[in-house]
Formats: sequence, structure tokens, C-alpha cells
Amino acid sequence: MDQNIKELAERLLQTGYDDLEEREKRVLRRVAKRVAISQNVNDRFRERLTFGQRMADKVATFGGSWSFIIVFSLVLCAWIVLNTVGLATRDIIDPYPFIFLNLILSMLAAVQAPVIMMSQNRQAAKDRLAAANDYEVNLKAELEIMNLHEKIDDIRQRQLEELIARQSESVNELRQLVLKLTPEPDNAV
Repeated sequence: MDQNIKELAERLLQTGYDDLEEREKRVLRRVAKRVAISQNVNDRFRERLTFGQRMADKVATFGGSWSFIIVFSLVLCAWIVLNTVGLATRDIIDPYPFIFLNLILSMLAAVQAPVIMMSQNRQAAKDRLAAANDYEVNLKAELEIMNLHEKIDDIRQRQLEELIARQSESVNELRQLVLKLTPEPDNAV
């Protein structure tokens, strides 16, 4: 274990390195190495998706769009009109009350609902991954800021010490000048 990382943990987080969670240790290692911690969560998440998951996301994206609503409304209207107009010629597939249409709609809802839920679950997992990444980035930023504060405090402390030393020298010089300028008392009485 690098001593620099342990010292960072103790100095900045006021705790031992071994007491930290794994992601906090990872952040400290990156702070010590001066390596970036932010990453594109979308790319990382997309790499792990299977073909079925990507298809479910595309179905859910289309199923939750205005395009789907418009196309679906047009298909429903066409179905109803064709079966209603076909009623006059008795050449219809699904007479009123459109029981076959209800069956198709029920099957569509039965398939579409789980697909949308799977997509939402993946989005929630992606959000958790993004939140974990945000935490690490924020922690690193906070540690870097604390480190900068310490450096600035050290610089100020050194400046103050130098200023006090110069003032002390000036006071001593003034005392010597005052002693030289003060007349010596007459001892000839």
C-alpha cells in the first residue's frame, strides 16, 4: 500500500485507509495518482447490454412515442372502419363489438407492459451507475479542494512567519536606533 494514499486518507478524510469503502479507496488512489475519475456512464452501460435488452429498449422507446400513438390510432380507426363498412357486404373479419380487436389489444398490452418494465429497470440501474460515478467525481473534487486549501494555508502560514520575522527584525533595529539616540544620563552631579 502506498504510504501517500494512507496519509491522504488520514489527513483529508480523518480516517484510516482500511476503514474506507472500496469506492472511496478507488477515489483516493486516483487522487494520489492525479488521474481523472469521471467516465461516460452511457458507454459503459451500453457495452453490457444483450441483444434482447437492446431490442426491449427500442420497443419501449417506440411504444412510448407519439409515432406509436399516431400509428396505433390509425390502425384502430382503419380496423373499425373496415369492419363497420364491411358489415353492409357481410365481408367482415371482426363484427361489432370487435372481440378479435380486443383480443389483439390485450395481447399487445400483455407483451408491451413487461418490455417497458424491463426497460425501466435497466434505466434505473443506469441511473444508479451514474449516481455512483457522480459520487466518486464529487468526492474526488472535494478531496482536491481540501488539498488545495491545505496548500494555500501552508503558503499563508509561511508568509505570516516571514512577515513576523521581518517585523521582529525591524523592531530590534528600531530599539537599537532608539538606544543610540537617547542621551545618556549625566553622572556628574
